[in-house]
Amino acid sequence: MSGVVVTNMSFKVGQTLTITGIPNSDATNFVINVGNSEDDLALHMSFRFDQLGDTRTVVCNSYHGGKWFEEHREARFPFNQGEKFKINITFTKMQFRVALPDGSEIHFPNRQGDEKYKYMHFGGHVRIQGIEIS
Repeated sequence: MSGVVVTNMSFKVGQTLTITGIPNSDATNFVINVGNSEDDLALHMSFRFDQLGDTRTVVCNSYHGGKWFEEHREARFPFNQGEKFKINITFTKMQFRVALPDGSEIHFPNRQGDEKYKYMHFGGHVRIQGIEIS
């Protein structure tokens, strides 16, 4: 799996994961994954500039037991190729709250209900500049 992979770094209920980065100037997409492993993702976010038939769309999902679940699509897309962004992800036992760069939020269910995740992956056409948990 290409990109930045972080393992054994606890991300617990009530904490906030802050990611800063810059999509490549020719980016088609980038992804953020949070879960227990590459095959157990509580939150998969695909930021699609132009990929798989989607244009300027955020697609959220989860992957568990070898299958993808129901997608959640967000029409707000406050990202631009070559421009720095900051995303804050906070989670509870019930949901992930994702604050986007324009101040809007995505609410995605914490389908697994876990209180701690230890795996993060950041990939695609993006240069990650910072990862912080507070």
